[in-house]
Amino acid sequence: MAKVKTRFAPSPTGYLHIGGLRTALFSYLFAKKNKGDFLLRIEDTDQQRLVPGAAEKLIATLKNLGLKPDGRVEHQSRRLKLYQTAVAKLIQDKYAYYCFCSSDRLAKLREREQAAKKVPKYDGHCRSLTIEECANRIKAGEKYVVRFKIPSEQNITAQDTVYGKISVKSEDLDDFIILKSDGFPTYHLANVVDDHDMAITHVIRADEWLPSLPKHILLYRAFGYTLPTFVHLPLLLNPDKSKLSKRQGDVAVEDYQTKGYLKEAMINYVALLGWNPGSDREMFSLDELTNEFSLEKINKSGAIFDIKKLNWFNAEYIRHIVQKKDKHYQALLKQIASFMPEQSDRAQDLLKLFGNRLEYLGQLPELSKFLFELPDYSPNLLIFKKSDKTKTKQGLKLALDILEKLPAKKWQDKDLQELLQNLANTHGLTAGDIFWPIRVALSGLEKSPSPTEILEFLGKKDSLKRLKMAINKLK
Repeated sequence: MAKVKTRFAPSPTGYLHIGGLRTALFSYLFAKKNKGDFLLRIEDTDQQRLVPGAAEKLIATLKNLGLKPDGRVEHQSRRLKLYQTAVAKLIQDKYAYYCFCSSDRLAKLREREQAAKKVPKYDGHCRSLTIEECANRIKAGEKYVVRFKIPSEQNITAQDTVYGKISVKSEDLDDFIILKSDGFPTYHLANVVDDHDMAITHVIRADEWLPSLPKHILLYRAFGYTLPTFVHLPLLLNPDKSKLSKRQGDVAVEDYQTKGYLKEAMINYVALLGWNPGSDREMFSLDELTNEFSLEKINKSGAIFDIKKLNWFNAEYIRHIVQKKDKHYQALLKQIASFMPEQSDRAQDLLKLFGNRLEYLGQLPELSKFLFELPDYSPNLLIFKKSDKTKTKQGLKLALDILEKLPAKKWQDKDLQELLQNLANTHGLTAGDIFWPIRVALSGLEKSPSPTEILEFLGKKDSLKRLKMAINKLK
């Protein structure tokens, strides 16, 4: 049995789409599960759509996510001789032909077909040209493309792992272009030639390529290549069941990385989009996904990309790292420092204060803003709805008095909590009389971490300063 080889073959036309990440991930998992190779091929034959630096960024993003390809990265633009040799063979074997039709003629043909309420198809105008005629026209400098000859009256069948048997009548296809006028191959030709040349055993890709599968089957047959196993992945959808697109939110992996989503959470969540482990379990490391993954558990129906669910995964991973302080802890601190470079020395304190409240690290600068610049707030905010001004002032003054006397070594969340609770109990005050106004005094906000957590973070000097300001506001 041949060694399993999969490939991810993106076009360097911009960012890595979430759908692209899922294709790469499934290809990686299947290859590694079967002790095979996961290869990367950059499909850069469409020279008009190339974005400078996109290929390098794409490779770096995959590696950053832990999906490192095996062997060297192939670029189709460096393999033109291979395609030209393949095209020459198809022409020689009468599976393909030169086409000199102008764009003007093709546009008029399309208009006629549409007016007749037919699906626009090429009419085979150049099919009957002899080799000599073609040679003369090429010598004269005429522009041309090369088209594949669709056989007549054939049923083209293909087997897909997810969608099962697919059958298409040849009369529903037209003679498609395999070599463009600029000498570059089309996707159809290049991907078939490359997959054979790279010994790909399993072609895992988005189901948008499913309609092209019959064309690819014909190319495999014309070349005499062995067919790989085809696996077409269902669409990724927005919550409203529309196709996942930038109009409804971020679709680029890089956007999520920039916002501070952890790679472990991204991989874990994306793995579950259209694949079911067969249990209620949701949390998986990359190694665990590799052990569990199988093509048979890929669903046919489109998978919904739900940002709320991704946020849940990311929050769970952050909380887990904070609790365990495992090997990912230092990396998390570095990420926090990158979001808040001016407070990099306090990354650990920030993580302690907000670790259980973050959905993604990009929220941290806004959430923690009050720690470094107290917002202006109304004195009325200090008064809890079940308290009054007199009790609020009493609570703040008692707290200020006892906190001024507290030694620095006792300035910790647990000790502060116990101290203030005893203070409230001794003077017959409620949490609303003492804990609420302290928290507002320290944060200036209606919602924030607990007052004792903020006291610990701010330290004695800043905390007492803010408490005095609050008492002055109530005068």
